[in-house]
Amino acid sequence: MSLTSPKADRMSSEVRLAFAHPSERAAATAQPGPLDRISLRDHIAEIEIGAFQAERGTTQRICFNVVVEVQPLTGPVDDDVDRILSYDRVTEAIAHELAEERLNLLETLAERIAERILLEPQAMRVFVRIEKLDRGPGALGVEIVRGRDQVTPSTHESDRPHPRLMYLSSSAIASDNLTGWIDQMAARDRPLVLCVGAHDLAVPRTGHKMTQRRIDLLAIEQNAWRLAARDLRCKVVATRTELDWAMKNGQICVWAPSKIVLDSVDGPSAAPSDAVALAAWFAATFEADEMMVIGAALPDDADVPLCAVPVEQSIL
Repeated sequence: MSLTSPKADRMSSEVRLAFAHPSERAAATAQPGPLDRISLRDHIAEIEIGAFQAERGTTQRICFNVVVEVQPLTGPVDDDVDRILSYDRVTEAIAHELAEERLNLLETLAERIAERILLEPQAMRVFVRIEKLDRGPGALGVEIVRGRDQVTPSTHESDRPHPRLMYLSSSAIASDNLTGWIDQMAARDRPLVLCVGAHDLAVPRTGHKMTQRRIDLLAIEQNAWRLAARDLRCKVVATRTELDWAMKNGQICVWAPSKIVLDSVDGPSAAPSDAVALAAWFAATFEADEMMVIGAALPDDADVPLCAVPVEQSIL
């Protein structure tokens, strides 16, 4: 005879499932109709992630457990790897999102991994559990469940337009030609993103590499706001999401570099003080068609076509 009530048994089962491997969660919440499952257990990567300042500039171990529910194959498998969802697609989804940019939240990483996996034609539902192993005596993590109907392919970077960039020195921002340059570039058939260097005022010197980098990036952002005040069509943007939206909706952007530079996994080799080279890195990252450089010298190396324009030249 059971000494516990059905309600207590149910609660005990729910608690157990909450901490069980995602494969058990998947089985317990299976929808009607047969689905197969593939799983990835205890996949550990050492990465930089986290919202706290103490988590910047250092790596920590992150553990991934993923279960993907897939439609059963019709007919014989014939030992053909092209007919199934390969385990490699799951690990590649993780690796791709880890390489894309530095993130603050495990929740964001889990969402992006789930979305990428669910773009696979066989995938119907995915469970993603991610845990930090080095933040305390136990594992700290999140787990999400996403279905195929919750993913919109257009959210991925394959739909990102290729912009044109225009770098403006401080003298170019102050020039009477500014509005004309923006008019000319905005009339072309690509989204326009503007980049600037630091303002001409004295910047505090700290003698410390990391803090100096932050201050130098902020000096660039102050000049971005100065540009936005000179032409109200220009909106200062700081994140990839803002940039993607702006480019798709015809908004002229001014890049505020701190977040994208600091969150980049493979960050720029150029220092913020070398603002044109930094802008060229950004242009290459967003696969820009070209970058016009007004009032500044071109860097020695760039992965995007560059064109130098004197401040005195009014026609581009």
